[in-house]
Order: sequence, then C-alpha cells, then structure tokens
Amino acid sequence: MMQWESLLSLKKQGDTSPRIRKEQDQTRLGFEVDYDRIIFSPAFRSLQDKTQVIPMSKTDFVHTRLTHSLEVSVVGRSLGRNAGKFILEKYPHLKELGYEINDFGAIVAAASLAHDIGNPPFGHSGEKAIGEYFLNGNGSRFKSQLTPKEHQDLVSFEGNANGLMVLTSSMFGVEGGLRISYATLGAFMKYPKESLPIKPTSNIADKKYGFFQSEKEFIKELATELGLIPNKTGDDIGYERHPLAYLVEAADDICYTIIDFEDGINLGWIDEDYALEYLIKLVKDKINNAKYYELKTREDRVSYLRALAIGRMIDEVIEVFKENEESILQGKFPYALTDKSQFKAQLDDIIKICVKKIYQSTEVTQKEITGYKVISVLLDTFITAYNNAYEGTTSNYDKLVLRMLPEKYKAANTASVYERLLQMCHFVSLLTDGNALQLFKIIQGNKEGHHSH
Repeated sequence: MMQWESLLSLKKQGDTSPRIRKEQDQTRLGFEVDYDRIIFSPAFRSLQDKTQVIPMSKTDFVHTRLTHSLEVSVVGRSLGRNAGKFILEKYPHLKELGYEINDFGAIVAAASLAHDIGNPPFGHSGEKAIGEYFLNGNGSRFKSQLTPKEHQDLVSFEGNANGLMVLTSSMFGVEGGLRISYATLGAFMKYPKESLPIKPTSNIADKKYGFFQSEKEFIKELATELGLIPNKTGDDIGYERHPLAYLVEAADDICYTIIDFEDGINLGWIDEDYALEYLIKLVKDKINNAKYYELKTREDRVSYLRALAIGRMIDEVIEVFKENEESILQGKFPYALTDKSQFKAQLDDIIKICVKKIYQSTEVTQKEITGYKVISVLLDTFITAYNNAYEGTTSNYDKLVLRMLPEKYKAANTASVYERLLQMCHFVSLLTDGNALQLFKIIQGNKEGHHSH
C-alpha cells in the first residue's frame, strides 16, 4: 500500500540532503516553486502559440494550449485542496509532519499546469506525424539501430513522455531539467510505464506510456522514493499511478470536455439551444433561473453554465476520489475518476458532439494535414543534418540547417542513434505552430534552391 508521507516527497533531482516539510519556508513552499518554474520555462511559453483544437484561430475567444493549461491548473488546484482536506482529516499524522491542505492544491496545480508541456505543434496530429515519420516515413531506416522499446518510443511518440523529458532531462548540462519536486513529477505521470508492452491491461495507467527509455533509470529512482507500486514483470517497468495523478487527469478531462464544447458553441459550430440542453443536464439543480434569464448574450449564458458545470464536476470527482481513496493507495483503481462519475453519460454525449462538430471539422482537418507535412519535412531535414554532423559528413546545406538549432542541441555528441533521434524530436516538438510553419517555409524554399544548383 502506498503511504501519503512518501507520495508527498519534496525531494528534487540532485538533492544530497532530505527536504523536510516542517523546515520549508512558508513563503516559498517547494511545491509552489514547482509551479513558478514551469510558468517561467520556455517550453511552457511556447504553448501560447500551440493549437488546443481550433487552429490558428482568427477569433480571440478560442483557447490555445496555454489558456487550456492555466485553466486545468485552476481546476486541479481546487481538486487538490478538496482532496487534501479529506486526506489530512483521515491521516492526522500528516498534519504533525507539517503538511497542509494547500500542499495538495499546489502539487496538483503544478502537475496540471505542465500536463501538455511536451505536446508537439498542431495538436494530436503532431504526435501522430512524428510517429508516422519513424513508422512509414524516412525515419523507418533507423529501425535496425534501435532496441524494440527505443523504436516504439519513436513510432508512438507520446507528448506525456516528452513532457516528462522537459521537466527532468539533464541532457544538456542543466542538471535535472526544471528540478521539480518528486511529488509533482509523480502526479504528472498519467501513464507510469514504458512504450512496450502496448496496453498490456485495461488499467487506465496502461492506456499510453509516460516516459522514454532515456528517462528509465531516473523513473526507477522516482518510483522508489515515492513508494509507487510496481505492476510489470521481467524487464518491463511500470507502476500503479500516484494517487494525485488521478486528479490531474480529471482536471484535464473536465476542462477540455466542457471548454471545447463552449468554444464550439461560441464559434457557432454547435447550435446554442441544442448545446444548452447538454450543459443544463449537468447543472440543473444549481441554476439560478432569475440570474440566468437576465444574461443577454450567448457568450454570457454559455459562460455561466460552463462555470456551473465545472464546479459541479469538481464536487463529483472529489466524491469519487474519497470513496475510492483506499483502493487507489492499494493500486487497485484501474479507472479514470470521471469514468465512475454519475455524469459519465452526459460527458460522453458532449464529447461525441465535439468530435462531430469540432474535431472533424474542415478547419481542424486542414490544420492536421498541414501539420503532417510540416513535421515530416522538419524531422527529415534536421535528423539528416544532425546525424551527418555526428558522422562528420555534413554538406554545406546541413551546416546551414544546423545553424537554425538552438544552442543546447548544437553538438551532436551522443554516440547513441536513439538519443540523437530523440533530441531532434524533442526540438521539433517544442516549436510553436508558427515557428514550425516558418521553418518549413524556409526549408521548402531552400530545398528547391538547393537542388537547382
């Protein structure tokens, strides 16, 4: 059984002495420092120009990944504080160790803030485009030089694992990446397993994977420190989730479901009257009718219902968490919290409408097609130049391309093909939609110019 005092570890990568909760500076609590470090990181800033769903939008009220991440962190903070209140009442010894309700809020808020930090440009099609480049594209030529797990990391490139790399990787001389506390890293990992075996069970923690082979040794140390429960055998590594990871996942599920829906209504892609019925099902006993009928604009009406719906879902998720807290600590809760919610059917209906009206819309489809093309060209160009630099066979063109790489990637000095490929995926994945498009245009222009000589 997992123990809260281990799960709430303040340890950071590279620490030589333990961090004791009672000795923390109340004005700069370790878990709050995590939030601040994420906010100030370049990877987080680049989310301001990454599509959430609706692309390159000309309207100003649609969400980017940045606004989405901030909203998820706000919902996550509420979930964490509510759970913390319950946990501290149930385990009073945690209070004696100095833990407070806000600690739980701070951990969940920081992990929620970072939940999309590793996602490539162009939404989910960006992830798929990286994977397909290594599966069917020019990247398939590397298969023989990779172990099965390394190969799987690339062909099913995963934003979650890439996010963990952003937070922890000391690849370029920065020891321990952003140096986030272990409790927050644990809460961040929705799928604490390797890329293989694929979906070994129907456990939600096995649905995707959460770390690349490059982070494997660190993950073992993290899991030991937090006391996560191992659930794989032989050479495979995987664990049951950190209990607070369920809350991070729920914060994301609540936000993207209800807020994508809101964006769709405000864009006029989903009919207001039809949509309101769905939102009203979530909040019917909470609506203040007098107040509701005074709201003049569609945006205000939808915004009022959206706020109520999110509040309602927060209460609901906390009930499910409390009821199942012991099973969760035993590693015996293989579901998402929202799957066990009394509103599961309503949420599923909302998602179905979003899929049809938003995710499969012409605008979103066009963006995804652009994303495929852009990402495969960028990967191909940079991987070729990077590998040639390592082999010492760069052409003049390669040298020009390499000048476009940020300082930290400059030296292709790792003997491992896998790490070089991963570094280039990491570089491309941290570009914004706009940067990626711009680089693509430059390369396309240069390619034509380059071949004509």
